[in-house]
Amino acid sequence: MSGKLIVFEGVEGCGKTTQLQRCQEWLVGQDSPEWFQRFAISLVVTREPGGTQLGCELRQLLCEDNKALSDSAELLLYAADRAQHVKEVLKPQLASGAIILCDRYTDSTIAYQGYGRGLSLSLIDQLNSIATGGLESNLTLWLDVDVEVGLARTKNRGRLDRIEQANLEFHQRVQWGYTELAKAYPQRIVQVDSSGSVENVQQQIRLVLSQHFSQWYPD
Repeated sequence: MSGKLIVFEGVEGCGKTTQLQRCQEWLVGQDSPEWFQRFAISLVVTREPGGTQLGCELRQLLCEDNKALSDSAELLLYAADRAQHVKEVLKPQLASGAIILCDRYTDSTIAYQGYGRGLSLSLIDQLNSIATGGLESNLTLWLDVDVEVGLARTKNRGRLDRIEQANLEFHQRVQWGYTELAKAYPQRIVQVDSSGSVENVQQQIRLVLSQHFSQWYPD
């Protein structure tokens, strides 16, 4: 059985990291769904940037308050992180049949560096192709929330990272990027309303996962 790559995406404060953790607890906990117990060899949780040792070092450069980092340098650092992550973690784990829950992947680069920073979308597509070797997500959960609501959530958490400190217009462009991606790739991107409670959002995600697993591994 081949593995599946499930990615959590969205603007700052959308709740993706919390929801990914909740999914992990659900899938491996006492109430683990029968379909997961029947088919999953293992569950892997990872993130971009930071899913490898190299990625952890790159994450420091990308997320810390480094005003000197140019937009092009930012893009290339994300590509380097992804290339290492795909080779070292994603492809080997998928080949072993694992289910992977990944906090951000290629759509983040398109939304943030493409729509947000205004860098060439065709260049980003080329870099993503090189970094991933053609590996796409089997399912991307887009946690959709109003940008101002999401940013307010991040401020409540305390110190903001370099990306979170960007102006409102930047984050609005990022949100537009996700909207356009969801229109372009409805076969793999599922929109989840992330404006409600953690429990409500989690129930939406569980339903989507259950539906997809029944399609991926029919009885």
